[in-house]
Parts: sequence; C-alpha cells; structure tokens
Amino acid sequence: MNRRIKWPKRYSIAPMNDLSKSMPFLDHLEELRWRLIKSLGSVLVGALITFFYIDPLIDFLIKPTKDLTTPMDLQVLKVQGMFMIKWGIALIGGFVLAIPVLTYQLWKFIVPGLYINEKKYVAPLIIFTYLSFLIGLVFAYTIIIPFSLDFFTSVGMTGIQNNFSINYYFNFITWLMIGSGLIFELPVLVFILSIIGLLTPAFMRNYRRHASIVILILSAFITPPDPISLLLMSIPLMALYEISIGVSWLVNRKKKSNLP
Repeated sequence: MNRRIKWPKRYSIAPMNDLSKSMPFLDHLEELRWRLIKSLGSVLVGALITFFYIDPLIDFLIKPTKDLTTPMDLQVLKVQGMFMIKWGIALIGGFVLAIPVLTYQLWKFIVPGLYINEKKYVAPLIIFTYLSFLIGLVFAYTIIIPFSLDFFTSVGMTGIQNNFSINYYFNFITWLMIGSGLIFELPVLVFILSIIGLLTPAFMRNYRRHASIVILILSAFITPPDPISLLLMSIPLMALYEISIGVSWLVNRKKKSNLP
C-alpha cells in the first residue's frame, strides 16, 4: 500500500530552481567586482560634476576664516598647490554625491542573503544614510570648524601672524567634516546591525555608560582641547546614541511582529 508522505511545512524541500539560484564563490567575486566598478564610476562622475563648480565651492569652504576673532591668512606654498587642492576637493565632493549609489551597490550585494521582508528597507536606508551624512557635514561646517579655528588662532603671540598653508587648512576641515559625517551614520549602522540580529536595544541600554565614555574620548580626539568644543561635539553624539537605541527598538519590534 503506497502512502504519500506529507512533509511538515517547516521541513519542506526547496524547489530545484531555488537551489540553482545559489551563487558559487567565483560568481560572488564577479558580482563584487562589478559593484566596485559601478561605485568607482559614480564617484568619478560626481567628481567631474563637482569640478565644474569648484571655485564657488572653495569660496564657500574658506568662508569660516572670514569671521574669526583673530584674523588668519591662507597661502599657497607649492607651485601645483591649487591644482591638487581643486582635484582633491572634487574627489571628496564626488564621494559625497555618490553616497546614494554606494549605499545602493552595497545593499544589492548583501540583499541575496536577506529575507523578503528585510529587502523593503532599501529605499529608506539610502535616504536615511545620505541625510545623516549631510547633517554631519552641516554640523561640522557651522559649529565645529568655526569654534576650532577661533581656538587655534587665538593662542598666537604678539608679532606672529596667523599665516597658514591652504593645503593644511583644507586637510584640517576635510578631516572634521568627513569625520563628523561618518559619526552621524551611527543610527544607520545600528539599523543594519539590528536587521541582521547583531544588536538589540537591551544591549545598547546596558552599555550606555561605556558608550558615553567612548563618546567623550572620541569628541576630545576630534575637537580642539577646550571644554566648549568638547560639549558641542559630545552632546549631539550622545543624542545620536539615544536615537540609535530607538532605531534598534523599532527594528526588533518589527521583526517580532513578522514572526508567525
């Protein structure tokens, strides 16, 4: 007597066409190569777009030096100095413009390993990543850089002029702006780690004190050594940490609601 065996739903065997979709290791490398090529291409296109507006952009970046308590002058000390500065700023601008494309390429590379209900986060993730980075840039430009320049130019001496290399100036503000933009990506990082199950709101609440110490150390490393700048940087970072706890809570709540 032949009986048809009914497999339980949780032990059901996947169809052959689903199994055939699994990619070998070399195919993953090929996929990664094309994602990197597309990402690099987007940065180069963004750099070319930025270069068309490079002079107004440089005027915008040196504007914080005009309103200082102690005046400062910028000098070009190398023959090829301005040429290298313009292309360096263009590449950084290309990276900033390409952030949505970079985020999309990264997501498309890891999305095959995610569940269907997790794939719907791609559009909010791209938008949130770009906005967070831009907010970090604006915060550095409007708050950190003016306070930092005021502090460092005020510690001079009588008879000594504040003449700085323009290369050093752009390296200085680039470090502050890019660093601030990356720090403001903390909620995005928490969002991704919560989706893949590596981070929970309970874990972040338990280690809040440890995170506060790390934030103070990081703020002291980024900002000049004065208490006002330290507070201006550490308070937003602590607020970002609390926002990240809320982001992790929302993600975990959504994952629990999708469970059968």
